Parts: sequence; C-alpha cells; structure tokens
Amino acid sequence: MAVRSMTGFARAEVETPAGSFVWELRAVNGKGLDVRFRLPQGMEHLEADLRRRLAASVSRGNLQASLQWRRESGVPALVVNEEMLGKILAMSSRLVAEGHAAPPTADGLLAIKGLIDVAEETLDETASDTRDAAVVGGFEDALVRLERTRREEGAALGSILSTRLREIGALVEQADRDPARTTEAIARRMKEQVEALIAASEGLDQVRLHQEAAILATKADIREEIDRLRAHLAAAGALLDAGGVIGRRLDFLSQEFHRESNTICSKSNAASLTAIGLDLKVLVDQFREQVQNIE
Repeated sequence: MAVRSMTGFARAEVETPAGSFVWELRAVNGKGLDVRFRLPQGMEHLEADLRRRLAASVSRGNLQASLQWRRESGVPALVVNEEMLGKILAMSSRLVAEGHAAPPTADGLLAIKGLIDVAEETLDETASDTRDAAVVGGFEDALVRLERTRREEGAALGSILSTRLREIGALVEQADRDPARTTEAIARRMKEQVEALIAASEGLDQVRLHQEAAILATKADIREEIDRLRAHLAAAGALLDAGGVIGRRLDFLSQEFHRESNTICSKSNAASLTAIGLDLKVLVDQFREQVQNIE
C-alpha cells in the first residue's frame, strides 16, 4: 500500500436535466476524521450515505465537502400571493375612500415584500432519484481524484521521510564510532578528573572515589540509546515500506527518536557526542514535522 498524505483537493462536475452539480473536496491534517458537508437546500437527505462512502476511503484528516447546484437558466415563473393581494386592495380601497391615501400603483404593489415570489422548480420522484444518483456518482469521482492527490503527495512525503531516516541512521552510527566512547577515552577522562579531585583535597577516600567514577562512567554510556534508535529506525523504515494508514505509529516513533536524542545529549561527556546529539534533535524535529501530514 502507498503512503498517503492527509492534505489534498479534488473537484468534479456532473450534468443533469436539473442543472449542473460541482463537488469540491478539501482535506487538511487532523488527529481523527472530521467531515463537514455543505449541501444545497433540499438535498440534506444524501449526507448520511455520502459520509459512509467517504469513511470507506478516508480514515484521518479534516475534510470539507461542498456541493454547488447550478440550475438551468430560463425565464422564472412568478407566483402572486392572491390572499395577500386581496387584503392589500381591500385596505387600499378603504383608505382611498376615507381620503387617507392615493390609489395603489403597480410599482408600489411590486415593491411589497412577499406579494410576488419566484416559483421553485419541483422535480417528480423519478427526476429527483436520477438527480441524486448523478450527484452521488460525482461525489465518488471527486473521492477518487482526492485519493490520487493524497497518494501523489504521500509518495513525495515518503521519499523525504526515508531521507531523514537515513540521515538519522548515519548520525547514530557516527555516535557509535565516536572516539570519545571508547573504554580508553572514558578511562583517561575519569582518571584525569579523579586525580584533579585528589590533588584538590587530601581527605578524599580514593577507593570510594574510583568506585563513584566507575558508576558515573556506566551511567554516561549511550549503548542502550544507540540500540533503541537502531530498532526505531528499522521499525519506521518497515512502516514506510508497508504504507497504508501509518501516521499515528510514525508519530509515536518520532517521539521515541526525540527521547533517545535528548538522553544522548544529557549523558554526553564529550563535545563531539553533544554535537551529534544536537544534530540528531534537528533531524528528528524535521522528521516529526513531516509525519504530521501522513494519514
């Protein structure tokens, strides 16, 4: 399976006897699946089915699906509210007879809100079903296009993440080979530190001091961190090769990368190892930032 991004855009248009319908799907990052539909009035009944179809294709991300209905242009039918018109004319006649108003004019009547309205075109059951089927088909088409854009971006992100993993792996191996980690180097540094302490205070217990130095040297060893980083690198590489919905697991591994990098920096007793640890943290941050886009 391919790696998929959570971001994408798709557009699809369908023509029906009732007019043209345009779907636009916009997807961005999200912890879960959050979908919002904007449907024309009178087509809300389609939302439940559309949600089921979308959930079968998309598992994570914030997605907006909007549908525009472009009706066929033509001369609209006008509807006169006869009851309202009768009441207005009756009231007008009484006011005119009493000398309180002038006879009504056509433009005056046309300006009365609600007196004249544009009739909505109604569809019979067969035409409505045909329209709905076309709209759902257009939505499926838009989903396919959205999936394609998410896969294309996911492929690019997968390449970037693979590069970051190789760079992190190279730094891990560099840390493992660093001369400051050799037993001889550690012993030499500890000997120098112990001798400096002894010279500064004759009352120190030399045997106990050597024991404490050995304990500190053990705590400063980063072998476990290096082994764990190698294991995390192998796991992340396997996820990228497998593809599919892997964003959450990659995010967890990126947190583990960050934790081990911090530990290397805190344990480091040499400038060279500290520099490697800092470089690791930079690469891990870059890796985690890109992972946020993966489904």
